Amino acid sequence: MNGERDPLLELLRTYYGHRWSIRRTNNLWIATARDRDADHAPTLVQPEVNRFLAELDDPPPRAARPYRSLLDADHLSHRSHDLADGVRLFTDRRPDEEPPNPQR
Repeated sequence: MNGERDPLLELLRTYYGHRWSIRRTNNLWIATARDRDADHAPTLVQPEVNRFLAELDDPPPRAARPYRSLLDADHLSHRSHDLADGVRLFTDRRPDEEPPNPQR
């Protein structure tokens, strides 16, 4: 969005601001839950304002447990190898293993 005043965005922030942090782009409406322990989806993204309003009032259920990153899921954590601070490699083998030799 450019720097112009958006009355609808201001209205939504006033009405739902205690529960959601709301922003928008040129094509999307986005809300992030202020309560990290909420039992509903922590983030809502919709291109249509009517659907967005419906989800603000009745958000879909949460997909994962609160405070848990999907990177911590067993499937990913077993394939994650720390290379440096904040840098991870995701692979089916460890970085210190030799790559398979196709000529063997």
